[in-house]
Amino acid sequence: MSEAADVGSDAGSERSIHQRGLWFDELEVGVRYVHTPGRTATEADNVLFTTLTMNPQALHLDAAFSATQPFGRTLMNSFWTLATMVGLSVAQLTQGTLVAQLGLREVRFPNPLFVGDTITAETVVIDARLSRSRPGQGVATMRHTARNEQGRIVAIAERSALMWCRPHAPEADGGARA
Repeated sequence: MSEAADVGSDAGSERSIHQRGLWFDELEVGVRYVHTPGRTATEADNVLFTTLTMNPQALHLDAAFSATQPFGRTLMNSFWTLATMVGLSVAQLTQGTLVAQLGLREVRFPNPLFVGDTITAETVVIDARLSRSRPGQGVATMRHTARNEQGRIVAIAERSALMWCRPHAPEADGGARA
């Protein structure tokens, strides 16, 4: 886990801790990062996300219709599942250290997620290389996996992200010591 910045106040009598993700050079290939807490999916999440994204799919909005379909109940929007899975990793991995999202691939939803299920996530860094064209930045490829409360995998995706390397000057990151 990253160390937070220790920044003295003007008076020098108190410390401030600033949460951040990991710098590119703090990521470890092959390490499993477990993200907590999880997130319980609600009907409000499903209806809001589905309508905000202009998705009229009855499987997400119509409980009576969904009851007649193979899963027998309303499905959570799979893009909500994807976004939440990635979002659960942000505080631990990329908060304040991400330059840009580069892409997603191999996105799969092997099991459904339903209203009331709790989604948890973990990330394995599967590749990391310094950027050839952007000094001070690196490209990290991560495999995110989300599970429901029974441990069933509900989403998997590989994500490539451009991330900042650790600043070399102490003042560049507010005096962080790591």
